[in-house]
Amino acid sequence: MAKRPGAVYIAEIKTRYKEKVYTSYLLRRTYRENGKVRQQTLGNLSALPPETIALLRASLRGQKFIPDHEGLEVRRSWHHGHVAAVGAMLRRLQMPRLLASLKPEVRERIQALLIARVVAAQSKLATRRWWQTTSLIRTPAVADASVDDLYEAMDDLLACQAAVERALAKRHLREGGIVLYDLSSSYVEGAHCPLAARGYNRDGKVGKKQVNDGLVLDAEGRPLAVEVYPGNTGDPQTIPHQIQRLKERYHLSHVVLVGDRGMLTGVHIEKLRSSTDFDWISALRSKEIQALADAGVVAPSLFDHHDLAEVSSPDYPSERLVVCRNPLLAEHRARTRRELLAATEVHLERLQRRVAAGHLKQAAKSGVALGRVLNRFKVGKHFVCEVADGSFRYHRREDNIAREAAWDGVYIVRTSVPADSLSSTQTVATYKSLQHAEQAFRNLKSLDLQIRPLRHWTEPPVRAHIFLSTCAQFARQAA
Repeated sequence: MAKRPGAVYIAEIKTRYKEKVYTSYLLRRTYRENGKVRQQTLGNLSALPPETIALLRASLRGQKFIPDHEGLEVRRSWHHGHVAAVGAMLRRLQMPRLLASLKPEVRERIQALLIARVVAAQSKLATRRWWQTTSLIRTPAVADASVDDLYEAMDDLLACQAAVERALAKRHLREGGIVLYDLSSSYVEGAHCPLAARGYNRDGKVGKKQVNDGLVLDAEGRPLAVEVYPGNTGDPQTIPHQIQRLKERYHLSHVVLVGDRGMLTGVHIEKLRSSTDFDWISALRSKEIQALADAGVVAPSLFDHHDLAEVSSPDYPSERLVVCRNPLLAEHRARTRRELLAATEVHLERLQRRVAAGHLKQAAKSGVALGRVLNRFKVGKHFVCEVADGSFRYHRREDNIAREAAWDGVYIVRTSVPADSLSSTQTVATYKSLQHAEQAFRNLKSLDLQIRPLRHWTEPPVRAHIFLSTCAQFARQAA
């Protein structure tokens, strides 16, 4: 009797040989012959990948498969992972609670702006377009927001800045604790912003107007508050205002204020000493260190056995002076000085050849050219220059160079904190924690947060933009 086609299936055959199990996959069909069920092996599928065998087995059971490009139609897709991660961090930091005074739709827009600032920092118009590509668009307040709505939300954020900063200070600052403070600048495009002014530019944008950002951080480097000052405001001029904010807004009667040597100058330390209960940690400038060396208070022999020593001086009453030496910093400064001196000499030799060739015959013109040379690398104090009509000579001041080199890598930390509250080592470590403030400014100015350039015309958007970026840095750092 002729064979008739039967059902086809994949059989899984396991065999044991010397305590090892081998698995084979055989393609078989069943049929009847003379009233009995027979099996016929059509092929061995054992060499196929497991996923292919599973696909064949499902197909033989009646499932239908079609190519993905034919069976699915992608109508819309949103980026979600990074948005969800930053949103979760904002909730962990209780940002919705900090913004509880705002209307719900405004709060949602502010949180979306914070997420955008962390993930894809752009202008407000570009941010609104970027939202359309992310799952943030599922929030009605975000989906319906116009650019004007975003600026109104920023105005509302600025109105609650004091409350947000007060809550952060209550969470991370305490009486007698450490407060880090530093100032940086952000350059401005345009000429309409009333806060913009020309000052000491830290962005390398010569000729650009700027605003100054005063950043308050806790001991771990978390940015807690920011204040925007006109661009021509000097670092020390912001200290009285920050002290007032710490006392009145954050209700702190005693903290240890940590600032760099250009921030906490002698004049402002005297004001701190006489008018507040605040302590401070700062450092002496090079001229002040040299004065102590000339008076015999400090000497290189202090570092014969240790890189740290504590001294006192009648010029700094009620203060502890911790003298430190960093060998790596000493090497860096020595190398930098050699390079700057060599680069200056190249230009001095060029000027000497010009004078000798008769291109600069008058001493006045030679002096103007000399001034440009000496100001270029700021090492003019190490040269003696003689200028006359038709002649120019120079030589190094080797004694001055050796005198400065003797103190390479030496810095002196000054503090009013008693030794029983903060040891010498702890004092130096606390001063070095100012690197947290420097890192925060680097992050704010990086491609990630892009706090600069500022393109707003009026004062409120500038302040709101900088506060928004500071909040984004707080969330980014916590992440």
